[in-house]
Amino acid sequence: MIIIKSPEDIAKMRVAGRNARAICEALAARVSPGITTKALDDEAGELMRRQGVRSAFRGYRGYPGTVCISVNEEVVHGIPGSRRIAVGDIVGIDVGVLVNGFHGDTALTVMVGVTDPDVIRLVEVTKQALQAGIAQAHVGRRLSDVSHAIEKTAATAGFAVVRDFVGHGIGRQMHEEPQIPNYGPPGRGPKLLAGMTLAIEPMVNLGCAEVNMLDDGWTVVTRDRRPSAHFEHTVVVGATTAEVLTESGC
Repeated sequence: MIIIKSPEDIAKMRVAGRNARAICEALAARVSPGITTKALDDEAGELMRRQGVRSAFRGYRGYPGTVCISVNEEVVHGIPGSRRIAVGDIVGIDVGVLVNGFHGDTALTVMVGVTDPDVIRLVEVTKQALQAGIAQAHVGRRLSDVSHAIEKTAATAGFAVVRDFVGHGIGRQMHEEPQIPNYGPPGRGPKLLAGMTLAIEPMVNLGCAEVNMLDDGWTVVTRDRRPSAHFEHTVVVGATTAEVLTESGC
């Protein structure tokens, strides 16, 4: 069942979304050559304490980090640790928070002195794919219209979307119905109704679509070990457009 949120619920989700995005962007500003992913995670914990919010990830099914930080070939769910960021890296930062009983979830990919034109285009196209998906998240569309828009944007540019991991509904739970694939034909699945809240998150690979799980049980990497980019927003379906709850300054 896809839960329709009340105006009061959505107001609380705006707060969660604003907090999640502020933390995500603060961490992005800290990314620089030499910093460890653990240092970024520690900073995330301090920011959450200051804002009075909880990490939605720490302890979730045993996840050990405050946020997820995924570098280069790591697609999602990278566990912060001793890895040091280097020039030429791309760094995915995924932040989920819980405040007033509701979740906010957002992600972005930062380029660190990247000069490879294919990697630069990968990051930009993934960002465009997110916007294309969000543009379909309004009344009158079906869920697969979001999925199709993401895949079309990525595939037209020559990139592959990850199929093994998907976006999701969000609200009182971090993961609610529906699952939101980043691929598929349009015009299928549930009709989108006002008040549905969705975490839309394209994961796009420079090479093949296939991924593997590392031995830590969390970190997802591209099978060919080529770079992957990830962007995510929490949105609420509206009559004619989606409201992005994790937009900067919302």
